[in-house]
Amino acid sequence: MTKELILENLKIQKLNEMQMASIQAASTNDITLLAPTGSGKTLAFLFPLLARLKKDTKGVQALILTPSRELAVQIEQVWKQMGTGYKVLCCYGGHSTKTEKNSFIEPPTLLIGTPGRISYHIRNESFDTAKVKTLVLDEFDKSLEFGFHDEMSFILENLSKLSRKILTSATKLNDIPDFVQLAENAIEVNFLKADEHIPNIDIKAVSTTAEDKVETLLSLICYIGNKPTLVFCNHRDAVNRISETLEDSGIQHGIFHGGMEQVDREKALLQFRNGSYHLLICTDLASRGLDIPEIACIIHFQLGNEETFIHRNGRTARMQAEGTAFLILNDGKFPEYLKAVPLTTLPDKNILPPATEWITLYIAAGKKDKINKIDIVGMFLQKGKLAKDDLGRIEVHDKSAYAAVKRTKVNQLLKLLANEKIKNKKVKIGIVE
Repeated sequence: MTKELILENLKIQKLNEMQMASIQAASTNDITLLAPTGSGKTLAFLFPLLARLKKDTKGVQALILTPSRELAVQIEQVWKQMGTGYKVLCCYGGHSTKTEKNSFIEPPTLLIGTPGRISYHIRNESFDTAKVKTLVLDEFDKSLEFGFHDEMSFILENLSKLSRKILTSATKLNDIPDFVQLAENAIEVNFLKADEHIPNIDIKAVSTTAEDKVETLLSLICYIGNKPTLVFCNHRDAVNRISETLEDSGIQHGIFHGGMEQVDREKALLQFRNGSYHLLICTDLASRGLDIPEIACIIHFQLGNEETFIHRNGRTARMQAEGTAFLILNDGKFPEYLKAVPLTTLPDKNILPPATEWITLYIAAGKKDKINKIDIVGMFLQKGKLAKDDLGRIEVHDKSAYAAVKRTKVNQLLKLLANEKIKNKKVKIGIVE
């Protein structure tokens, strides 16, 4: 398959400078790829990985390790969209080990997963590690930060035939552990300081007291309105506490942190992507790697160090877009790494943001049932009597699907579809809570 056809499948006209530099360097050397969040690192390692695959070789030829389940799934989706023809398997905690083991009966060419789950499969000899020639450690520093040092060390010890390693990060890697063992001629592809990737962010600050901080956040959310916004906290307890306050105030929102079940995290991201709510309260688990497009505002409810601040802001102003970052400061005290900016005065009266335009519906069937987007569109428009503009983003997973529908049309739609079938199969359809 040609690069031009793959780009056409991805609906991309051309690769950027960073991606081209990475592809060229990785064709002959191990590389460490340093580039900002949102700059396109996924394609920067998938293209050189693809170039090394051999059609006449059975078994897992390439392995990608990621620090989070969401990032693993996102890479899998990009690979499938490329249309390479090579089988891919994504493995992660919270996913059925039985299902994953069955998928190894006809082994994938590309394996993607989190260190913990890939370690499990190596211990259980689910696949032949000797066939793996290419290894990608995506968001490598985050994997170390999340405590995957031992799992990654174990994995690399068992990949005896590696001939290419690609490490990616959105921060400078000061110390690479010995277990990685990059080749002596390894190349660093560093685009962290490239001018073209400097985010165009307008930084604003709001002063408050520790006692009034949550109320100040509520006022700031009302001030911003219905713009897509991420609120970052340092701890999951703060996320849950804020969520309770917003729920009591009647503000639609989602939450996202590592203490949640995987299915709930996926639903939160899905509803945020399709516009069912415009506000996501999260920890730094959401600061890198995830597919969360078109963020207008970032709110730093709690500040971390300078590196954390940069990566949070990287969720907005992606690829030269514009965005605003709000800092909620205790008594107006700025962190040492940031110059003071004028303080923003919030209105005395809170006006709650209006309800979002969309509601997410759950369909209890997916790819495993041979259901696709066209099937859902046909059912909702023909049998559900929706106009095209009443149906928003649709996502089809293995055993389920989700569709955004205009809030004003949902009740009527559910009544019309109560006894309908998709591909001669009656499926449950309901509102995602």
